[in-house]
Amino acid sequence: MHQTVSDFIVSRLGQWGVERLYGYSGDGINGFMAALRRADGLPRLIQPRHEEVAAFMACGHAKFSDEVGVCVATSGPGAVHLLNGLYDARKDHMPAVAIIGQQARMSLGTDYQQELDLISLFKDVASAYVQMVTEPAQTRHVIDQAMRIAIARRTVTCVILPNDVQDLPMADPPAAHGAVFSGVGYRFPHRLPETVDLDTAAAILNQGQRVAILAGAGVKHAIDELHQVAELLGAGIAKALLAKAMIADDAPGVTGTIGLLGTEASDKMMKECDTLLMVGTRFPYAEFLPKSDQARAIQIDIAPEALGLRYPTELNLHGDAKPTLAALAERLEYKQNRRWRNKIQKWTDDWWQVTEARAATDAMPINPQRVFQSLSPRLPDDVMLCCDVGTATNWYARHLKIRRGMFGSVSGGLASMGNGLPYLLAAKFCHPQRPAVAMIGDGAMQMLGNMALLTLAKYWKEWQDPRCIILVLNNRDLSQVTWEQRVMEGDPKFDTSQDIPDFRYDQYAELLGFKGLCLERAEDIEHVWDEAFAADRPVIINAYTDGDVAPLPPHIEFEQAKHYMASVIKGDSSGWHNVKQSTKQVKRSLFKRNR
Repeated sequence: MHQTVSDFIVSRLGQWGVERLYGYSGDGINGFMAALRRADGLPRLIQPRHEEVAAFMACGHAKFSDEVGVCVATSGPGAVHLLNGLYDARKDHMPAVAIIGQQARMSLGTDYQQELDLISLFKDVASAYVQMVTEPAQTRHVIDQAMRIAIARRTVTCVILPNDVQDLPMADPPAAHGAVFSGVGYRFPHRLPETVDLDTAAAILNQGQRVAILAGAGVKHAIDELHQVAELLGAGIAKALLAKAMIADDAPGVTGTIGLLGTEASDKMMKECDTLLMVGTRFPYAEFLPKSDQARAIQIDIAPEALGLRYPTELNLHGDAKPTLAALAERLEYKQNRRWRNKIQKWTDDWWQVTEARAATDAMPINPQRVFQSLSPRLPDDVMLCCDVGTATNWYARHLKIRRGMFGSVSGGLASMGNGLPYLLAAKFCHPQRPAVAMIGDGAMQMLGNMALLTLAKYWKEWQDPRCIILVLNNRDLSQVTWEQRVMEGDPKFDTSQDIPDFRYDQYAELLGFKGLCLERAEDIEHVWDEAFAADRPVIINAYTDGDVAPLPPHIEFEQAKHYMASVIKGDSSGWHNVKQSTKQVKRSLFKRNR
């Protein structure tokens, strides 16, 4: 049988090292699906219940494997459904390739059924490369370009396949003028800044008396070098959210996360530092960085467009984090005076007492912080953590104490609800021998999670370690946005937009063959976690938590407090219950437990 264009693409993806694709069928992509069938699982198609889940899984695959994530969809609505997950990959600088169907070439431009201008539609999310294959000899270089650009630039690319092209006999480019012959393969180079810039950076850092480091996802493969630099400088390390699970919280000087979801220790360090070193981060919230004239700043990043983007840096180092930090360490002097490091460690120790005290506060029926506080010491050393967007992100960022060997992620740049379950699925396909925990609010669970559980039900039995624990914070409220309405707008909770229906996630779990656990009393938290980790199958914990427990920022501005009180005066449906809960949290922060 002759090789079709689709057969060639499937084979070429294999040559690029692609073992798995995430996608959903449709008549616009049937020729490609037939080629996957003939390939007999090399690469393998994983079938979620929706194309948005497929794209989120491709992003999750890239995050948990360091490989390119590939997703597949049919024309028209299938292509449209991919967009949100692909934007998640683009905003978090993950390599992803979308392969999508299109109507036959002869019908394009006629407003044919499911015909969309896909090049225009994908031109933003796949701005680095989007191309339609219009004849077989073009296929080779289009696939090679899409893969190489996605990997090298850590971005999203897109290949569009008209359905009549998919089944055409494959043809190599002719030996003629205008033909292009491409090849497979890409290896990241080790980029180092200029020697003079490394020398200057070291001089600035050596002169600093109170050095703070802000680390982002770009330090993923440079953890040892990061700690070496911090130790030499007596510096503290604050983590952007995407680096939360990359850097252990029990390492010296690690102050935890930064920003609205951050710690008081990170906030104080930024307020008092005189020198700032940013590594692999585009952290967006300038109000949580030192004042613009406060600190001398150096930034390290592999992406030149990220340099000097968020803070008026004195020196920018264009290079990979690992070799650049190693080269800096060779030039740094050990700071004998550890007063600043000791101060940072005291702030950090105090902060962990604050989290414990806040978690001990009573709530109706359960304080969500206590759920996360109890989870933290029970996490296996090799756990994979998948956090969705919402108040769960606050408690994940603040209450889980990361140890070396753990790994996890969130939807960072896009901050899209619905990523938690797709990430967990992708993580388990990448590492079937490791346990995984997803932390999801009920809004995200009803938006995408409940449907994604059907995919979990289809595949979980093939994994070496079946442990997949999905914690659902069931407070019947889109609580993160509810708090934003109160604090940012000064408006009371808009019940019509914020209230969501109760759902028995634990009973639904049993229908799917999982273990369902219902958590309704604070005294049962530890027992429920122990039962979940002992299970021989996926577990859904339906945790009835109090949505009026405030996700307090590390410092409360006057305007925020004013807006909050205005929302109560205007008639917030939670009335004084949320005031009472917020007051408890603030008191715990000020006095800590047992003081």
